[in-house]
Amino acid sequence: MESRFATPLQMRESVFFDGPEAAARHSRFWLLLVLSAIIASAGVVADSTAAVIGAMIVAPLLGPIQGTMLATVLGDRANLMRSMLLVIAGAAAAVAIGYLIGLTVTGDVVAATNSQVAGRVSPRLIDLLAALGTGVVGSVALVRRDISDTLPGVAIAISLVPPLTVVGLTLESGAWVEALGALLLFVTNVVAIIATGIVVMSIYGVNRLAAVTAADGAVSASLRKPAALLAAMLIVIGLPLTFTSADIASRSLTETAVHDEVNRWSVDAGWSLTNLIYSRDEITVYLEGPLPLPETESLEAALTARGVDVETVRLVLVPVYEVRLGD
Repeated sequence: MESRFATPLQMRESVFFDGPEAAARHSRFWLLLVLSAIIASAGVVADSTAAVIGAMIVAPLLGPIQGTMLATVLGDRANLMRSMLLVIAGAAAAVAIGYLIGLTVTGDVVAATNSQVAGRVSPRLIDLLAALGTGVVGSVALVRRDISDTLPGVAIAISLVPPLTVVGLTLESGAWVEALGALLLFVTNVVAIIATGIVVMSIYGVNRLAAVTAADGAVSASLRKPAALLAAMLIVIGLPLTFTSADIASRSLTETAVHDEVNRWSVDAGWSLTNLIYSRDEITVYLEGPLPLPETESLEAALTARGVDVETVRLVLVPVYEVRLGD
């Protein structure tokens, strides 16, 4: 009966870019990377979730990232360097493609006007948790051949190329802070895949099995140093994610307070709240209604009582004139 577990050799053939098929694997990788980056960039610019998901399925970056993880487990320095360089080069290419496509777009592609960008420039601790869980599934799928058909789902969940194209698009738009946020999301996903992969491979004893398969008496690769390094990286990544999570929670509370108080005030004044936009520096509230313009002192007092800094709130009052034809 055929084993449901993949051998170290089969895992190597799945993720390493070496051997007689290296040239074909490299050409396939670069072809899919360029296409996925173009699809992702176009999907982000068009604010199309379907196109972005399509780019995730096509994206080939998961392979060399898992190759980095497996090479670390096996102590294979040559494939470790090869896989790491491929990840870095592929990431740089995706950013460059996003930047170039941004040059062809009229207007800035930033979080304030695009939901695809907004969802990728403020990573939180929950994103790290999701990445760790997805990394476990991807690593188990690499070890167990009977569940390898889950890899397309892993590719969708981990989201590697879209954040990189967002980096390029926001850089071209001059939004450096947003570009750094998208890059942090990508790095978070990469570290999560490698960290969880090392844990899964240790549980399945892949490093020991590979040593026995290679030669009798061979010593399995030590995972102490890689594990310590990845633990440190997770901690370092966790710090900005914690800060971002706290900032998003604070902004959410502020936005809720502003919305509630402005809505209550506008109803009393006979005006209506039409939109509320929260940028990094201020909250812009759009209202419309009949003349005369309503007083704002009571609103300022209500917002101050809710702990909102009124200097960060800007009202845009649009008078509405109603004309009855035939009168």
